[in-house]
Amino acid sequence: MAAVFSGKRVAGDFYDGFRANSHRILFGLLDVAGRREDTRGILIATQTIFHNMGCTLFAKPDINESEALTELCHLLNRNILETAGAVRPCPAFLGCYNEQLGTLCYTNAGHTPGLLRDHGGVVELASTGLPLGLFSHATSDSPTVALEPGAALLLVSRGVVEGKHKHKGDPEFALKHVKDLLRDDPLLDPKALCTSILNAIDESEYPSAVHDDETALAFVRKA
Repeated sequence: MAAVFSGKRVAGDFYDGFRANSHRILFGLLDVAGRREDTRGILIATQTIFHNMGCTLFAKPDINESEALTELCHLLNRNILETAGAVRPCPAFLGCYNEQLGTLCYTNAGHTPGLLRDHGGVVELASTGLPLGLFSHATSDSPTVALEPGAALLLVSRGVVEGKHKHKGDPEFALKHVKDLLRDDPLLDPKALCTSILNAIDESEYPSAVHDDETALAFVRKA
C-alpha cells in the first residue's frame, strides 16, 4: 500500500494506513472541506480517532468487519462534527483488508468511487452513504469484495477527477479516463502505480493555479 500526492498540499486530503492486528490492515482516504490551514485541527483529531478506535474495533479475530467499519465511520463522523463545531463535509473511503481471507471490507461515504482492477477489468466501488461531517446519525453500508492475487485498488481524491482535461475541454477530469489509465497500467508496485497515474493526469491538464489536492492511494494484493 502507498499514497502519493501531486504538487502542494493546499486542501484537506488525508490518508493513512496501519496494521490493526495480525491479519487486518486498515486504510483510508478522506477529503475534509476547506483549506489546509483551516482544517489542521480536524485532520489531527480524525487521525487520532482512526488509529485508536481502529485498533480497538478490529483487534479481536472473530469480529464482524462490516459492523466494525460502520461503527468506525460513525465515530469519525461525530468527531468531525464536534471538532469543527459545525457542518464540515468530508467524503471518505475506508477499507479493511483481511490477509487470511483475501477480502476487502469497505465503506464509501460520498467519496470518488474506488477502482478495483483484476483479471476481469476495472470496476467501481461506488458510494455507500453520505459524506461524513453532515449529519450526526448518518451511517454508511460496508460491503465486502474479494481481492484475487494481483488485484489492485486505486483511490483518487476529488482534485484528480475535477482537473481540467486539455484534450476534451471538459471541466471535469473524467473518472473514466482514470479507469482507462489503471486498466492499461501493468504496474503492481503501489507507489509506482500512484505516481504513474498522477503523472499521466498532470500531462493531460491545462496549467492552472492549484485549487485542490491531487492524491492517489493504491493497495495491491501480491499473493
